[in-house]
Amino acid sequence: MGLKGFVEGGIASIVAGVSTHPLDLIKVRMQLQGESSLPNVRPALASPHPAATGSFAIPKPGPISVGAQILRSEGPAALFSGVSATVLRQTLYSTTRMGLYDMMKKRWTSSDSGQFPLPRKIAAGLLAGGIGAAVGNPADVAMVRMQADGRLPVSERRNYRSAADAISRMVRSEGIGSLWRGSALTVNRAMIVTASQLSTYDEVKEAIVRRGVMGDGLGTHVTASLAAGVVAAATSNPVDVIKTRVMNMKVEKGAAPPYSGALDCAMRTVRAEGPMALYKGFIPTVSRQGPFTVVLFVTLEQVRKLLKDY
Repeated sequence: MGLKGFVEGGIASIVAGVSTHPLDLIKVRMQLQGESSLPNVRPALASPHPAATGSFAIPKPGPISVGAQILRSEGPAALFSGVSATVLRQTLYSTTRMGLYDMMKKRWTSSDSGQFPLPRKIAAGLLAGGIGAAVGNPADVAMVRMQADGRLPVSERRNYRSAADAISRMVRSEGIGSLWRGSALTVNRAMIVTASQLSTYDEVKEAIVRRGVMGDGLGTHVTASLAAGVVAAATSNPVDVIKTRVMNMKVEKGAAPPYSGALDCAMRTVRAEGPMALYKGFIPTVSRQGPFTVVLFVTLEQVRKLLKDY
């Protein structure tokens, strides 16, 4: 019985991850915009960015422009760059967090009232998300690098063939510790996302059914998952921006890393690009989190129906 939640969550997460991968790729590319304006930062970029002028009015391309640019310069297949890492990440990270949350939900639901109070939902989400992120961080690093690779000059691209190739090459050239680069950020983001996403979905779904607005069907699942996606995106975007930049930084042998840590990255980003830089990629984040969360929970509910007798 305990493994059932892991299987259900894993299937739903992989379906959701693959189907929304292009939106995630666009989000990553947008989060890296403007990074070349930071002093002494050396992640290789496809083209030089105008130097920081103290003004934060430099126009940046939006998600449609970024997507169109990827199609023009790299081809349609580029929208699925790193999809093998996405599958691996969902298999490790999301399967773990969804399964653990389901286990805690069953254990922490009151036997008398049958209620799973919001504080317990949040606590379960924080724990499940943190553990899942620690397990899945190597795949997360590989995914970010594969998605960002098209921005680099051809001579400097990493050209990972797959998630397994990315991980093995990182270990050989940068050490095994590189697989957990940005892990503190990954864990923090995952705790925020999981706690906000899963608790919001359960709360909204229960409220809709309890008040008789709709039954426990597709309409309720879509409505609750959309709300969960917006809340998760709004709470996690700043951490996600910093995580993406730390994971993508190019560390050269014998040289200091571009960022000394997450706080250094955050401070330098805000100084060079302004506070709203922490919400770069927010529109594609919401655009991805909405469909991702809808596909995740709608698929999850259907998989639960299919496996209810097992």
